[in-house]
Amino acid sequence: MPIWGVVLARHRLISLVALAVLILLAWGWLLSGAGMGMALTASLFPAGLAEDPMAAMMMPGDMPWAMARFVMTFAMWWVMMVAMMLPSAAPMVLLYARAAPASTRPATESFTLGYLLVWGFFSLIATLAQWRLAAMAMLSPMAMATSSRPLAAALLIAAGTYQISPWKDACLRQCRNPAQFLSRHYRPGWAGALRMGALHGAWCVGCCWMLMALLFVGGIMNLAWIALLTLLVGLEKLLPWGRVVSVAAGIGCILSAWAILMG
Repeated sequence: MPIWGVVLARHRLISLVALAVLILLAWGWLLSGAGMGMALTASLFPAGLAEDPMAAMMMPGDMPWAMARFVMTFAMWWVMMVAMMLPSAAPMVLLYARAAPASTRPATESFTLGYLLVWGFFSLIATLAQWRLAAMAMLSPMAMATSSRPLAAALLIAAGTYQISPWKDACLRQCRNPAQFLSRHYRPGWAGALRMGALHGAWCVGCCWMLMALLFVGGIMNLAWIALLTLLVGLEKLLPWGRVVSVAAGIGCILSAWAILMG
């Protein structure tokens, strides 16, 4: 069999390995503190370091927003979205790699690119939101979490309400049914794959955008919070009773908002 034929025959395995490497690289980038200006321990326990004035002086949270910092912050958000969202999107990507005709299997990369480009657009919006909150002195310089209790409560209430809404359910159903999605929206070739990946990414953004907004509550640089949200997204999408998880998380968000307002 020609080498190209062998590659096509093993494309699903190659896709799996490529996804795993991409996810590991993204998490490795976050764990290293690249783009965050933080060591691993500072990222895991940012609140504890807030008592150290020298540590606070070294943090980038209150530095002016030059273009270089804007680009680095955008890169941080995008890599963070890759680390958080690609694991739960892997079943869709792998099913596409298996279902696509042999002649179009290399378009799996286009599907993944389309998915990640949509999250790149979300990352741009998140970067602009972070820039605005920083300009208003509403972000702590350590974990980059909002220092405004009313804003934190408002974000939790908004996220909780959205979690139990029919809009969340509609988006979640699209993310939870890869076979149904591909049967409805399949397009041949790399351009069709790019379009399908972008469409799937749009549904995933619709499903998870309010959860990602909670990074402003728990801390954009808080790796424990990032890991918790990643786990929640995965449970919602991959478990048979994912909708129950979604509703339970929504109720938890609303109760947390109440605790903040009463505290």
